[in-house]
Amino acid sequence: MLQLIAGAVNDRTARGIAAAVSRLVHTGELPAGTRLPTVRSVAQALGISPTTVSEAWRSLASAGAIQTRGRSGTFVLTPTRPRQKMRFSRLVANPSTLPHDFSTGVPDHDLLPDLAPALRRIGDTRLTTSYLEDPVLPRLEVVLRERWPFPPQQLTVVDGALDALDRVVGAAVRFGAHVVVENPTFPPLLDLLESVGAVPVPVSLDSSGVSPASLAAALERAPTAVFLQPRAQNPTGVSMTPERAADLAALLAAHESVTVVEDDHVGDIATAPAVSLGVHLPDRVVHVRSFSKSHGPDLRLAAVGGPATTVAAIADRRLLGPGWSSRVLQAVLLDLLTDPATVRVVAAARREYARRRDLLLSALAAHGVEATAADGINMWIAVRDQQVALVTLAAHGIGAAPGAPFEVQPVGGDHIRVTVGLVRDGFDDLAAILAEAAGARHRASGHRTRPLHRAAR
Repeated sequence: MLQLIAGAVNDRTARGIAAAVSRLVHTGELPAGTRLPTVRSVAQALGISPTTVSEAWRSLASAGAIQTRGRSGTFVLTPTRPRQKMRFSRLVANPSTLPHDFSTGVPDHDLLPDLAPALRRIGDTRLTTSYLEDPVLPRLEVVLRERWPFPPQQLTVVDGALDALDRVVGAAVRFGAHVVVENPTFPPLLDLLESVGAVPVPVSLDSSGVSPASLAAALERAPTAVFLQPRAQNPTGVSMTPERAADLAALLAAHESVTVVEDDHVGDIATAPAVSLGVHLPDRVVHVRSFSKSHGPDLRLAAVGGPATTVAAIADRRLLGPGWSSRVLQAVLLDLLTDPATVRVVAAARREYARRRDLLLSALAAHGVEATAADGINMWIAVRDQQVALVTLAAHGIGAAPGAPFEVQPVGGDHIRVTVGLVRDGFDDLAAILAEAAGARHRASGHRTRPLHRAAR
């Protein structure tokens, strides 16, 4: 056992030791239940300080790979993580108990296009004749390439944006790797990175996207990848400008080993134009375009385009699992993207979401509440105390998502996220309740605790 571990270590830093042991666990050479050698014996075998080995063991334990059981020793664990410990699961506590649940981050289903006409139009659904066919319908790939913000070397289709992120993380990120992420950011991404033992390196945002100074500092940590949301960033709603994309690309140009992953999760309901660092770094940017928010969450479709090495690795690995995303659903998506009536429906939804954002932002400003929602369906609201705000809203029958799961490290004050895309009317009443929950001074006339109109949801 000791010789196995010592032989696998070619980097005698804590990070290198943790990565080597992680590889042995994942290959099965150190199966679940195996008792590891003592810290002192590993240190002696490697000729290093026990402190370095202890640091490696702590990293493995925090990733759920091993567990120390006091005097009984340290053991390899089955790689699982309880659902209740995930950041993702902490966003929605008891949605069924609240009549107005604005915590979900889902689109308004009444603004989605009707799938029935598309299902009728696609007709013959015998679209698969071999398990080894290309994963993307040829006509759909043509349409996707026309819409892509830069010419991708290769495209594939997977089962939604989160599936895409999972597969990109699996292909590009290894245990102990530093990965740059926005702060705040999408909680499931942080869950994914933690599941593979990666170390998130937070970068700050301003109204144009990721701060160049913050990215420059993060690049000093020698990251493997940078994960960005170019439009309607979740949770803040910030969209990256073309000028900011050029600035970030210039910084990244000197770091040739860094892969850039862009999660364009709102797609066609974004008011901001499609922007990508792939315009400047086409051989290093993996761009993900989701159609869940604009065309339907149950389509479970997202496209991944970028360097052939990464995209081909994703497509090839899927052959050993699901194989491909349903070609029937791909045919439906193709119809929706090219049908003029559907294009008009999505455009109307885009305008309606913008109207809802503007109305609630204006109403909150009148109450002295600080909030951002420049694009998309979410709003990031500053509050004095997160828990007090959530309890206050729940007393009014309103659900919101806590801000803490979105944060790699505190961003300066507490926040909550409200899915403003689900608010149809009653904006002034909701703003008054949100102001009460936020602890802001009430500036407008009227009752602060007026019931929220039932038409809002």
